[in-house]
Amino acid sequence: MKILLTGATGYIGKRLLPVLVEAGHEVVCCVRDVQRFNPPRSIRHKISVIEIDLLNEESLKIIPKDIDGAYYLVHSMSSSDNYETLEKSSAVNFRNALEKTNIKQVIYLSGIVNESELSKHLNSRKDVEIELSKGGYGLTTLRAGIIIGSGSASFEIIRDLVEKLPIMVAPKWLKTKCQPIGVTDVIAFLSKSLFNPETYNQNFDIGGPDVLSYKQMLLGFAKCRNLKRSIFVVPVMTPRLSSYWLYFVTSTSYKLAVSLVNSMKVEVICRDNKINSILEIEPHSYEEALKKAFNKIENNAIISSWKDSYSSSGISFDITDFIQVPTFGCFIDHRKSKMSDRKLCLNKIWSIGGETGWYYANWLWKLRGVLDKIAGGVGLRRGRTNLTSINTGDAVDFWRVLYANKNEGRLLLFAEMKLPGEAWLEFKIVGDQLEQTATFRPLGLWGRLYWYLVLPFHGIIFRGMLKKLTKHNKK
Repeated sequence: MKILLTGATGYIGKRLLPVLVEAGHEVVCCVRDVQRFNPPRSIRHKISVIEIDLLNEESLKIIPKDIDGAYYLVHSMSSSDNYETLEKSSAVNFRNALEKTNIKQVIYLSGIVNESELSKHLNSRKDVEIELSKGGYGLTTLRAGIIIGSGSASFEIIRDLVEKLPIMVAPKWLKTKCQPIGVTDVIAFLSKSLFNPETYNQNFDIGGPDVLSYKQMLLGFAKCRNLKRSIFVVPVMTPRLSSYWLYFVTSTSYKLAVSLVNSMKVEVICRDNKINSILEIEPHSYEEALKKAFNKIENNAIISSWKDSYSSSGISFDITDFIQVPTFGCFIDHRKSKMSDRKLCLNKIWSIGGETGWYYANWLWKLRGVLDKIAGGVGLRRGRTNLTSINTGDAVDFWRVLYANKNEGRLLLFAEMKLPGEAWLEFKIVGDQLEQTATFRPLGLWGRLYWYLVLPFHGIIFRGMLKKLTKHNKK
């Protein structure tokens, strides 16, 4: 069967794609920016890719007419202040485009929306479901609560809180009940619902067997990691203070923190588990989901991470808009050094950031990350998804990968930190030399002042980093 997969570059989409291909389906991957799409080499010959923007009706005309089913896995929770309007418009445009095809079923992954008073985020998800249900196809809506898996937003936030704070003074929403589900079970529900008539024109809640408060989830995580943690719940922390607390302690953006805090005040518990028997799935427990996640992390086998999505920084752009590094009106720090081992140098570059760090004066990088966080930026807490591989579109601390070609010996990064301008950092091997170039395009007078203020630090950082990258040892 021919399947249309939206959100193919997203956390769930990346994991669902190989499952669909393995099941023998012909998959058409919908992406907004083809430069960010990096499917596994083993399946590239079995899929096709189309570039669409759900907010642009004209772009949807390239959707094939002979598709049999589709997955709707997109949302704009933290990309804009008016994401409710954007999500509704996207759903309407998608539904209208599908009316011109031979489609039989659409599967939509939503959130559990059983409360009468919903958060802005969950209410938006419900509105999308209503719009999609108006189409002339069978709509299957799977409603999930907290998704636990390596690289999931929920997992990483819990991980940040537990591993960094021995004692937590937390807001009262930590007493709210929820029903977490492992990401492998989510993928199983999504794949097994496809073309199952018993799921047409219905919505189902999907969750694991455990109903837990957020406090119990944090303590359960601590137990799994053999960490002793104490949590004290206070009733006086406002939603704004809660959002700031979550933002500064974890790797989430402030907009996402606000959406999460508002959602965490609402219980997300499954109405029933009838979908389990329909699809013959027995979901894993919270503890089992945690263990599976850490197994992936320890084996450096994380397939996808929410940190690589644009929502992690709150910035949305097309990579092609910035891949050509400007020179006019820019400040440039260009350095080069001979290297004795090309392969070793490349491995160092491809491991930069995250746990590895930036090879020289890491305390200055960490200080810049703290200042960025205070200014409302992403800071350094995102790290990176994989320790040794980098793909276009990945996040590396407060940078975004614009171009990565190891054979060519070139890595280009774009800054997502708060800056009075735009910044690029490029590593390029030419002959027996590594060329390292930092480019800054200032915005107004403050941008120029900023460059001269940080210039002494750049001299220390960039000179030392280049020396370490070309030195004939592993660090």
